[in-house]
Amino acid sequence: MKVLNFGSLNIDYVYSVDSTVKPGETIRVNDRQVFCGGKGLNQSIALANAAADVYHAGLIGQDGTMLLDALGKAGVNTSLVRMVEGGSSHAIIQVDRSGQNSILFYPGDNLKVTGDFIDDVLSKFEKGDYLLLQNEVDNTQLIIKMGHEKGLKVVFNPSPIQESIKNYPLHLVDIFVLNEIEGSMLSGRNEPEEILYSMMNLYPDAHIVLTLGEKGALYGYKGQKIFQLAYKAQAVDTTAAGDTFTGFFLAAFIKGNEVKEALDLAARAAAICVSRKGAAPSIPKLSELV
Repeated sequence: MKVLNFGSLNIDYVYSVDSTVKPGETIRVNDRQVFCGGKGLNQSIALANAAADVYHAGLIGQDGTMLLDALGKAGVNTSLVRMVEGGSSHAIIQVDRSGQNSILFYPGDNLKVTGDFIDDVLSKFEKGDYLLLQNEVDNTQLIIKMGHEKGLKVVFNPSPIQESIKNYPLHLVDIFVLNEIEGSMLSGRNEPEEILYSMMNLYPDAHIVLTLGEKGALYGYKGQKIFQLAYKAQAVDTTAAGDTFTGFFLAAFIKGNEVKEALDLAARAAAICVSRKGAAPSIPKLSELV
């Protein structure tokens, strides 16, 4: 069973700071590093590191060879990644002393995803395969619709969240993986359990995975509810923690693991991730967890 991740591919410029810059303030940066990133790339690498059969579809600029190399090195199939003229999308990430981050995302060429490209990519997959999406590429709503029509299982991480997502065909989503902020916007609720139950009512046929950072995670599906405790870790950089959780959970879920086992594996992987610097480089391998 294959996983198609139709997602972003970004170059991350990571700045280490004592505290994130405030309006009107100029601060001195302690260090700058350049990493491969993007929620799409991070989640593909997490899936591959968790031993899933993952294909990445997306666009890179002429400066994006490092992104292609990172995917390939992790074992991701990159035959559906296309290079276009111009620069790749990028993110400017501030990481403070506690490991918390603040991110500016410039989408660039990731937004040039056309209907023809989507159709060509989806033609390589069959009913029952999984389609993983974030909200960092253009035409996400069309990919959801076309993927569902083809019989793919649609997994959606609605990040970065924006009001327009409410107009997406979310009733076609099979699995939601979202954090408290995203869940609050989609459900209209604020407390984690209220968000979970609201999402379960709004999308009764979907599995709901609500990540809560250091407070753990909640899962709900057709009356079933599971709480997953977060594993303690010394946070150095939280940038790819959610992407790591998504990739490891989905890989285990697809393999047929019990949901509780999949949640526990994802939580352990995320704890390792936050203890390391960078986005993609911080994602652990399955061998580190077993």
